[in-house]
Amino acid sequence: MRDTVHKELGPVDIIVNNAGIHQHLKFWELSRKDWDRVIAVNLTGPFLVTKAFIEDMKGRKRGRVVHISSIIGMVGTDHEIHYAASKAGLFAVTKSMALELAPFGITVNCIAPGWIDTDMTADFKGPDAEALLRKIPLHKVGQPDDIAKAVVFLASDDAAWVTGETVHVNGGWGMY
Repeated sequence: MRDTVHKELGPVDIIVNNAGIHQHLKFWELSRKDWDRVIAVNLTGPFLVTKAFIEDMKGRKRGRVVHISSIIGMVGTDHEIHYAASKAGLFAVTKSMALELAPFGITVNCIAPGWIDTDMTADFKGPDAEALLRKIPLHKVGQPDDIAKAVVFLASDDAAWVTGETVHVNGGWGMY
């Protein structure tokens, strides 16, 4: 992957770890395979992708890493323990990577989206959805652009003095 990216795009200055999967199951319904799959994509994936490109950034003494986590990593959920664990893990990964990479001029930050209008949430309707909207102080579903704007900021020179932080882009849901 690294060689293909370098060949087609050149040096990498910004990494945005945005892959994520989930499944609605109670923890007692999860198989070890279910657990491992979600942890592999949501937590191990960002580690491996960042590791693949970090030497280039370290050599240039410059770079930005942005992890996309979830408010669920902070508040938990009653049906996705593996998703919550993987997203909470990104908060700790962010802080640790930020400490390790700061001497190289590389910032590492995280975004904790809330309910965003995507394919992943398209089927979420009915009384549960209405109850969740009442928990969000802005009482609306976020849009992908809300997250994209936060990523652009954290990847820019305007955020050069921001590292190890989790930015909550979730309509205020993160206040609880």
